[in-house]
Amino acid sequence: MRRAAAFLALLLCLYWTRAQGESGGLTGNDITQTEVQSEILGVKSTSDQTNISPDIWAELKELRDMAIEHSVELRKLGEENTAIQTRLTASENEVKELQRENTVLKARMKTSENVMEELKMENTDLQSRVTAFEDKSTVLEARMNASENEVEELKRQIADQPKVAFSLGLTDGGQVGPFNTDITLKFSKVITNFGQVYSPITGVFTAPVRGAYYFSFNLLDIRSNVWSVVYLYHNDKRVLWSHHYNYGNGNNRLSSSLVLQLEKGDVVYMVLPAGYSVYDDANDHTSFNGFLLFPL
Repeated sequence: MRRAAAFLALLLCLYWTRAQGESGGLTGNDITQTEVQSEILGVKSTSDQTNISPDIWAELKELRDMAIEHSVELRKLGEENTAIQTRLTASENEVKELQRENTVLKARMKTSENVMEELKMENTDLQSRVTAFEDKSTVLEARMNASENEVEELKRQIADQPKVAFSLGLTDGGQVGPFNTDITLKFSKVITNFGQVYSPITGVFTAPVRGAYYFSFNLLDIRSNVWSVVYLYHNDKRVLWSHHYNYGNGNNRLSSSLVLQLEKGDVVYMVLPAGYSVYDDANDHTSFNGFLLFPL
């Protein structure tokens, strides 16, 4: 009976020691060798009275060591659990931060999508304008090609058109006339004679093609108190009669011009009537000019 009571007391002490370790009182590290020896001695004194066998003491010590070891393990598990909770809290904060960043990114993506839609609309408008410009450019190019063709045609016509123009001086010999009969003035000083259409030998211009021709002349007479007269003939028809009287107050000058429609082979020339004179020298005071305006 006494042995059973001592064993029960020892178990109660061990249970109390374990409870103190779990509640934060005594831990495995707080139990000293002195306390162990006190418990052993206390139990031993009782065991001396109850005659407990040595095997029971060994088992009790083993149970106590196991209790201490379990308390230490529980303490470590508590610390590990605290560390895990701390890490979980940090992970939750990271998740919240990532969620916040994700919200910001979604907002920026939405803005980017709106900008992209605006750019698409602008691009569509630009494409429409480019297409319209290309259409206009095509029309302009067609018109330019037509204009270039017209220019080429005009160039061809101009190239095919005969080059007809002349400018002549009468003489360097001074006064010509007066004569007893009408004479054809022979302009012997050839300044230009494109197409060789004027003959200084005969004094006659011959039309190389049918067309409109321009003619002009200038005349000087240095005699005083006389009439100055000159004719322009188309074939055998007098088409121009220019005259002026010199009253003795200087030289007498005549000038005139006209446009004639000529057929190919028609002739034009100037005639000095009988009894009249003209004057010319190196300054070309008396001249005869003409050129083709356009073919007909």
